[in-house]
Amino acid sequence: QVQVVESGGGLVQPGGSLRLSCAASGSILSSYHTSWYRQAPGKQRELVASITSGGSTNYADSVEGRFTISRDNAKTVYLQMNSLKPEDTGVYFCKRFTTLMAYWGQGTQVTVSS
Repeated sequence: QVQVVESGGGLVQPGGSLRLSCAASGSILSSYHTSWYRQAPGKQRELVASITSGGSTNYADSVEGRFTISRDNAKTVYLQMNSLKPEDTGVYFCKRFTTLMAYWGQGTQVTVSS
């Protein structure tokens, strides 16, 4: 069984930065891909960024150039968020997945407000 835990959220002013962490425990393998999603109040969950097991990355247009997804090993993935805007506010979720299974964390709240 794999457990996924996000951390690093908080309250930040517009223009500020946060780094989110996605830590996995259990039988996590290097073949897992990782995606970050976010969900704002009253809106659907949306894909923000992804990194494949091979290290390829992609980003939503709304965060391209401001957010960076990275990993330091098979179990921890980060989302560096710079130049934050109020519209980046939401609960950020991490998904670790393969073609056969997916594991979600409980989410971490990010609030961008002055």
